[in-house]
Amino acid sequence: MVPNLTTALTGPLLDLERRFLDASPQIERWLRAQWNEHTPPFYSSTDLRNAGFKLAPVDTNLFPGGFNNLNPAFHPLCVQAAMSAIEKFCPEACGLLLIPENHTRNLFYLQNVAQLAGILRQTGLNVRIGSLLPEIVAPTPVELPDGSLLTLEPLRRNGNRLGLDGFNPCTILLNNDLSAGVPEILRGLDEQFVLPPLHAGWATRRKSNHFAAYEQVAGEFAQTLGIDPWRINPYFSVCRSINFHERQGEECLAANVDAVLGMVREKYREYGIDETPFVIVKADAGTYGMGVMTVKDASEVIGLNRRQRNKMSVVKEGLEVSEVIIQEGVHTVERVGDGVAEPVVYMIDRYVVGGFYRVNAARGVDENLNAPGMHFEPLAFETSCLCPDARQNPDAAPNRFYAYGVVARLAALAAAIEIERTEPAVAEA
Repeated sequence: MVPNLTTALTGPLLDLERRFLDASPQIERWLRAQWNEHTPPFYSSTDLRNAGFKLAPVDTNLFPGGFNNLNPAFHPLCVQAAMSAIEKFCPEACGLLLIPENHTRNLFYLQNVAQLAGILRQTGLNVRIGSLLPEIVAPTPVELPDGSLLTLEPLRRNGNRLGLDGFNPCTILLNNDLSAGVPEILRGLDEQFVLPPLHAGWATRRKSNHFAAYEQVAGEFAQTLGIDPWRINPYFSVCRSINFHERQGEECLAANVDAVLGMVREKYREYGIDETPFVIVKADAGTYGMGVMTVKDASEVIGLNRRQRNKMSVVKEGLEVSEVIIQEGVHTVERVGDGVAEPVVYMIDRYVVGGFYRVNAARGVDENLNAPGMHFEPLAFETSCLCPDARQNPDAAPNRFYAYGVVARLAALAAAIEIERTEPAVAEA
């Protein structure tokens, strides 16, 4: 069953969806050519916003943690895509070490780890799970809500290789976004593939680098299709040297908020859009919906009260926020039941393997939905989102899901380019 998408019949028919539908052979050729030039991330997930007049990514995660929220019907597609991904890096791979976040008490997250490990095992890999937690000193079983057991084991470093007792894998897959920094035990592993690479973690990654790459991708794609790139690309700007506690950088923040809002207002006038423009101010690094605020006027970021400053000043792992991205806000017309919704699309390699709606009845159409009160509705695709149906309306489920998949693949391509551009230089011997 497809979720009860109340916009499926009552929402605006997207001209953009019609363009995607009509140009699907051209789109697939273009993407195939791009993947010949760029290696996709091992996996990724993209948060999308569908405003009816615009469909754009607002965040791309290179360490996705919600595989347990995907529709089980697409498990075989996940396995097939994982096979493709593994063959790129280590064709003879027989052992894979999966390193998760340090969330041993978050059973929902550990269900994601179990699901991911199950997918990888069905590719023929021997998959074991190594924990970065210092208290894990022996194999430690954790019982999951479905009654299954997940065993966490202590990592063992041997020269330039990392493994477990009696386990020497050729590939290491991180499901830990390295927000707290790169642990010493992961450095200098030049005899094994580490996926994603260490520089893709939040210790060094910046959202502004990703959206700069996405801006390039969206521009080239839009030119190919003959559309305005703004229809798939959110404007953004960046402020460095921010200190919310000390009120440092407020002028930079206000100026950039005003500039982005000005560009959005101009586009709204061009397209006759009767909505109030807004921007999302968020930390340039980090996840979990922390350090995020909706702003509709530059005056709102001057003289923030203590509660607002505290909210914006730290992100995951208690890290101080010193850089923020000011991103064009994209309204959402999507609703599931009584809740405002946004699609999250999951990819392994260059393949869309599923997704879900993030739903939050406590939030508005111009707010961050990754907040208390959210829940997930799996996207039960009637057909794969690679298979649009030209016989149906542009916003029929297969075609809307196809549009989701196109934009998510553009975001994954941008992530591939971002990873290439930010790769640390190798020192000459």
